[in-house]
Amino acid sequence: MVNNVPTSRYQGLSRADLAILVPELLLCGHLIDRSGMAHSIGAFGREGMARIAIEEWQTASPVYTRRMQRALKFTGDSVETIFKGLQLDIGAPPQFMDFRYRVDDHDHGEFWLDHCGALADVEPMGEEFVVSMCHDIEDPTFDATALATNPHAQVRPIHRPPRRPADRRPVCAWTVIISDSHVPPPIPPNSELVAGSVAAGVELPAIDLASEGMSDYSGPLLSDLRFPDFSQSALVRMAEEVCLQQHLLTLGFMIAVRSRADADAAAEIGRKQFTGIAGLASERIRNSLRLGDDITALVQVLRLHPALNPLSYTGIEITDTPGAVQLHVPNDTGAQRDGTWPAMLTPDHPGPLEAMVRGVNPRFTPRVLSASPDGFTVEITLGDTTFREASEVAITRFSTGADFAFTDRGIPLPLTVV
Repeated sequence: MVNNVPTSRYQGLSRADLAILVPELLLCGHLIDRSGMAHSIGAFGREGMARIAIEEWQTASPVYTRRMQRALKFTGDSVETIFKGLQLDIGAPPQFMDFRYRVDDHDHGEFWLDHCGALADVEPMGEEFVVSMCHDIEDPTFDATALATNPHAQVRPIHRPPRRPADRRPVCAWTVIISDSHVPPPIPPNSELVAGSVAAGVELPAIDLASEGMSDYSGPLLSDLRFPDFSQSALVRMAEEVCLQQHLLTLGFMIAVRSRADADAAAEIGRKQFTGIAGLASERIRNSLRLGDDITALVQVLRLHPALNPLSYTGIEITDTPGAVQLHVPNDTGAQRDGTWPAMLTPDHPGPLEAMVRGVNPRFTPRVLSASPDGFTVEITLGDTTFREASEVAITRFSTGADFAFTDRGIPLPLTVV
């Protein structure tokens, strides 16, 4: 225990495994919307989906951006600080959303995307959906992320999709300018609900400065973040912060959905969103760490799954027993009070947990062992029946991110002022 904060479940991983896992968690966080927005379109149409996306990112990204800045000691009010934040943001997972940066001075810079996995997902859906994402959603949400660093920052397009010609590279380009003449936009509705959430204030173990490798990102902006260069302790903190990013985004999503639907309909959309990403995240974690599909692998995947972390927020205990895994979901935790993913795990709605365990092996089956006012316990065993993939997972798999592979790009270059 450190300052009464539970030790991270990621602490037991090697530095090499953590360097693989952190970008995986960033990508899984990005794919949350590939799950949630599909069901939002079904319930509210394309325009309603766009409004939900705007509201969830506007309310969540400033909160988690400031958390990561503090954790890795790159606080400031410059364009460079904004770009560092984007490199550790589930909205811009490395390589899948291939952001490139140029810094002119403290107040001026540009970024562009040499590859955009989100655009690859949306372009086949037609130009209206491209405009919704690259215009309607990006304009207010890019600004919201930048405003977390400097209230006078503005992000404006140089060019963006729909692409003319269809294979235009880079796919988009943007300026970031900080000026006292820029009037900050109004604070988005419901921002205080996310900023005042338990997730926003979760305390995590401090980074051990004696751990070998980079303990923070206080140095120059790098062309790419090479995660193996960071210390084991810094990578543990990154992993937990990225999990909180996902909970905060889910909180923003659910606030937006609840404002448009009754309690039962909103809960159903939330569980569908959770089910879709739960299964795909399990699969990607298992594959990235080259785990098997047995009980031992399931225990490891559950202990690392972003929906169940950080432990100090979710309180979900995972215990391996001979031939089974037990998962205890307590009712009095920060995640339960916020209404994020763990609150959607209930004895009556096993879908998200079924998808999560079957992302490791389609023959795993959870069953409720006990339930009380304090929580419930589920036992997961390996049976003979091979279950079909949940439709919610299949929808999420529509994204090219489902099969995306990270590559080693070598030693990154520091980006100095031009």
